[in-house]
Amino acid sequence: MSAAEALAEGDEPARGPLRPGGLLDVLGVASVVLDTEGRIVLWSPQAEELFGYAAPEALGQYAARLMVHERHIQLVGKLFADVMRTGQSWAGGFPVRHKDGSTRLVEFRNMRLLDDRGDVYALGLAADQSTVRRLEQDVALSERMVEQSPVGYGVLDTELRFVSANPALGRVNGVPVSEHVGRTLREVLPLVDSAALEAAARRVLETGTPLIGGTLVGRTPADPDMEHTWSHSLYRLEDAMGNVLGVAVSLVDITEQYRASVEAEAARRRLAVIADASARIGTTLELDRTACELAEVAVPELADVAAVDLLDAVVEGRPSTLGPCESALIRALALRPAEDTDAVRAADRPGHIARYAPDRLVTECVRTGEAVLVPHVKDEDLPRIARSAEAAVLLGRAGLHSYLAVPLIARGEVLGALDLKRTRNPAPFDEDDLLLARELAARAAVQIDNARWYQNARNTALTLQRSLLPSHPPVTTGLEVASRYQPAGATSEVGGDWFDVIPLEGGKTALVVGDVMGSGISAAAAMGRLRTATTTLAALDLDPALLLEHLDKTTSTLDHSIATCVYAVHDPHLRQCRIANAGHLPPARVRPGRPPELLDLPTGVPLGVGGVAFSTVTVDFEPGDELVFYTDGLVETRRHSLDERLDFLLSLLGDPGRPLEEVCDLLLRTLYHPDNHDDVALLIARAQHLP
Repeated sequence: MSAAEALAEGDEPARGPLRPGGLLDVLGVASVVLDTEGRIVLWSPQAEELFGYAAPEALGQYAARLMVHERHIQLVGKLFADVMRTGQSWAGGFPVRHKDGSTRLVEFRNMRLLDDRGDVYALGLAADQSTVRRLEQDVALSERMVEQSPVGYGVLDTELRFVSANPALGRVNGVPVSEHVGRTLREVLPLVDSAALEAAARRVLETGTPLIGGTLVGRTPADPDMEHTWSHSLYRLEDAMGNVLGVAVSLVDITEQYRASVEAEAARRRLAVIADASARIGTTLELDRTACELAEVAVPELADVAAVDLLDAVVEGRPSTLGPCESALIRALALRPAEDTDAVRAADRPGHIARYAPDRLVTECVRTGEAVLVPHVKDEDLPRIARSAEAAVLLGRAGLHSYLAVPLIARGEVLGALDLKRTRNPAPFDEDDLLLARELAARAAVQIDNARWYQNARNTALTLQRSLLPSHPPVTTGLEVASRYQPAGATSEVGGDWFDVIPLEGGKTALVVGDVMGSGISAAAAMGRLRTATTTLAALDLDPALLLEHLDKTTSTLDHSIATCVYAVHDPHLRQCRIANAGHLPPARVRPGRPPELLDLPTGVPLGVGGVAFSTVTVDFEPGDELVFYTDGLVETRRHSLDERLDFLLSLLGDPGRPLEEVCDLLLRTLYHPDNHDDVALLIARAQHLP
């Protein structure tokens, strides 16, 4: 019940007396009371302001003579007599003389009064006509603006009930203007989040701080089948005296603009994801890493769970065509979830190979090369998405509600699929998501294909390299030998380094470490030919320098091949090693009781340069002594000088009694950098006493 209703029923208002409104103060209404003779008997302060006369000056005077020009006195007298005689009020504008001599148009309302003794008086209410006309114009203008505005306007009282609404608001809400009055926002707009709107209106009512440009989403009776978006503003209404009248509401339908902004934001997000993918996918030529980068870009921007799967035949380098009734043998490469759920446990773990039946959606995707989109996953869809019945149960438990599989196609060949699932994100996959997924898949597929071929080439080169190296150094007279080969991290840098241990007649042993400049399969092939030539020449028991001269001629017949090499022959009876060097790093010698040292050998020139003689140096090699042969990939880095690295190598060789296998592991573990772009050959020989 409002305060006015309470007063109408004779009760006191709940909040005490109402404050006066400010309209009368704006008008400055003056009150003048005349007796039957036309003399002034009452004179209000507003009359003093309007006419210029103070009360002592006006009281007792004839009003007509005080305020009316002589030419109007007869007319005024007649109007006064008619009011007093008939009791009917008169209203209108009339020129009045001000005390300062000026003339002002004044709006009058005159009426007859009767007191308790039966005496008759005349009451005149007057206001400056320009002020009245200005207020009338303001009201008329406001009414026209509100009535004709395309923006919906409404006014709520302090109880947040409608007291007025313009036609535009009625059209927006789908409720006649008359049915707004007296009702709350919740009653008028049940399909909108009106509770939040009411809470905002109450804050505005209490604080006076307006709310500008808020967003409201929902449906109204005007269009119950379509969701709309409105921009709304709220501000508190007060009169001229500061009394709070209620809250004004303005409402503009911005559905089209909102949808356009949502689409623009979605487009911006897609471009951001694509830009992110361009920067993040393909940072290496590792197949697994490239697949992981694709999955990481897709989560959480596109999916809650992303998996990258390749056809196993593709990984192995075989044709990948599937028949209509053929199952797909799929190797999981990457799995990226937004959080750990049953959907993760339903997926294939990276490295796992699974067989998907012909009716599975991922099989359909890789067989046809077309995307598979299930916007709303039903229970009957789960068995076609999951690998097994158990996995289907887990997907249902995880809340899988939308599914998308996009083929990975590179150079016309289907490699596999990008598998996307939504469990947390409530929105289903739509055509925009499909477009984004296709773009990601297209960009990533080329990188994945490059990594696949790169990995296959690396495996080929590495297989060739390992096949050309001795699997286990042979047992030799008077020597204990250990070796290691560490391939480089990249395909193109596999294949140049080698070592060999060659038993010779008389209990002697040839020790060889070399490095073919260049990389890849061609370097591995050149290395194989040099190793074969070295083994053949070593059987002739040539002097090391002479053997390098023959190898130099062999190398010059290989296309654009240059190699470095150290060749040593150990004679256990003489306890010596004869060594020749062709542009290689010097071996290290470790002797008990002495600091490790690099052998001072003539460096020589690499094999294949030609025209330069090699030299043989004889060094002592007693039982317990060690020789450490290595290639430059063990010690060279971009951040340190070669001298620093060689000193570091010697510092690791200070324990001559350590098992040689442990020494090999120590050197590789400590010196070799994972990002090194060169392979490493390492050979360590320790002299032993003859039986």
